[in-house]
Amino acid sequence: MPTGLFHTKYEDDDKIFQTVWLKCWMGAFLLFLFAVFPFLAPHLSGLFGFSVQHMANMIGIFIIGAHGLNLLTGFTGQISLGHGAFMGVGAYTSGILFMKAGWPFWLTLPAAGLVTAAVGMIFGVPSLRLRGLYLAIATMAAQFIIEYVMRNWTSLTGGSAGLIVDRPTIMGFSFDTDFRYYYLILVLVIISTLFLKNLLRTKTGRALVAIRDRYLSAEIMGVNLFKYRLLAFGISSFYVGVAGGLFAHYNLVVSDEHFTMWLSIQYLAMVIIGGLGHVLGGIFGTIFMVLLPEVLRIPTEILSNIYPNIFAIFGTLRELVFGLVIILFLIFEPDGLAARWHTIRAYWKLWPFSY
Repeated sequence: MPTGLFHTKYEDDDKIFQTVWLKCWMGAFLLFLFAVFPFLAPHLSGLFGFSVQHMANMIGIFIIGAHGLNLLTGFTGQISLGHGAFMGVGAYTSGILFMKAGWPFWLTLPAAGLVTAAVGMIFGVPSLRLRGLYLAIATMAAQFIIEYVMRNWTSLTGGSAGLIVDRPTIMGFSFDTDFRYYYLILVLVIISTLFLKNLLRTKTGRALVAIRDRYLSAEIMGVNLFKYRLLAFGISSFYVGVAGGLFAHYNLVVSDEHFTMWLSIQYLAMVIIGGLGHVLGGIFGTIFMVLLPEVLRIPTEILSNIYPNIFAIFGTLRELVFGLVIILFLIFEPDGLAARWHTIRAYWKLWPFSY
C-alpha cells in the first residue's frame, strides 16, 4: 500500500501535478468547466433564483485580480489598499483604447495590464521605505488619488457619467453574450493561475517569498529589495489591470463608482478568507465573497413574507456581515480556506490510516 510520495529528484518534488491521479482529476474538472457547466448554468439559475452564468463570469474576473493581490500581499508581504483603483485604471485604459482609439481587443487588454503595472509601480515606490500599516496608508492614498482623477478628468473618462464600452471581438468572433464571454474569462483565469504557480517556482518567486519571511536576511543573501518589491507591485497591478479590462467590456459601462475603497477592501477580504500565500486562496476567497451576498439573499427572501422591510435592513447590514465574516475567519481559520482544503486532502489521501 502506498503511504505517500517519495521523490528522488528536485524536479519531481517541484511538479505542479505530481501524480497521474491528480492529472486525471484536473482534466475531468476542466472538462466540466468547458463542456458541462455553461450548459448546466441556465437550469441552476432557475433553481437558485439568480444568474449562475453571470456569477461565474464575475468570479472569473475577480479571481484574476485576487491572484495579483495575493502575489503582492500573500507571497511578498506588501499590504495594498489600492487595488480597487488599479482595477479602474485597467478598465478605463481598455475602454478608452477600444472605443476612442479604435484598438483591437487583443491589444487593449494587455495594454490595460501594462498601463496599470506602470501606475502600480509608481505608487509602489514607497514600499522601499515603508512596511505594514504605513504602506497600507500609502496605497490608500493611491486609491483616493486615482478615484479623483477618474471622476474629474471628464474629457478622457467621462467623469461621473462614465464611459460606454462595447463587447470585444476577436478575429470576427463577438463575445456578445454571457455564454461566449465565459469562455474568454475561463481561458484567461487558467493562464493567470498557471503563470502565478510557475512564477513561484522560479528565482523571482523564491525571492519574493524570502522578502516576505525575513527581508533583512533576504537582502544579506543578495536579494535586491528595490527590484523585487517594485516587480511585485508591477506584476500584481498587471493582473488587476487585465481584470479591469475584462470587467469594462463585460459590464459595458465604466464609472468611478465601480472602483471605490469598498472594492479594495473586498479584494483584501478575498485573499484573507481564501488564504494568504496560497495560489488556491485567490480562487476560494473570490468564490466565497462573490456568492456570499446571494447566499444571504435566500433567507432574506424567505423572511420577507414575515418582515416586509427585511430587504432594507439587509442592505444596511451587508457591510456589517462582511466584516463579521472576516473577523470570524481571522479567529477560527486564520490560514484561510486553502489551508483547510489541504488539510482535508491530506486526511483522505491515506485514509483510514491517516495517523
